[in-house]
Amino acid sequence: MPLSEHEQRMLEQMERALYAEDPKFATALEGSGLRTYTRRRVYQAVAGFLVGIALLMAGMVAKQVWLSVVGFLVMLGCAVLAVTGWRKAPKPGEQAAGAAGPQARRQSRQRRSMMDRIEQRWQKRRDEQGGH
Repeated sequence: MPLSEHEQRMLEQMERALYAEDPKFATALEGSGLRTYTRRRVYQAVAGFLVGIALLMAGMVAKQVWLSVVGFLVMLGCAVLAVTGWRKAPKPGEQAAGAAGPQARRQSRQRRSMMDRIEQRWQKRRDEQGGH
């Protein structure tokens, strides 16, 4: 079941607050290091896919069925790695939270105070419902 628009906004706000509180964590997750790692993983998977094709063709030429099967399995594994790596890669326009200057810090303080108010409201509702 997909999230409602309100739930998506709340989730985004919580993510931003989490990133604002722990910039090292945000850098580790969304930094250029992760982008480079996923890009490298996709390139390696594509190269492995080409090696799998070569093994498949070599097995056909040499009439070695087992070599063709190994080539196919290598191709399949590399295709899965490439697709999963591609989906996990950050978008080119995205950047790590906390990577900007003082304006981002000011906004993070505002978000944090907003998250504090949301948490207080949530806690108040839970307390009211628990008291009945």
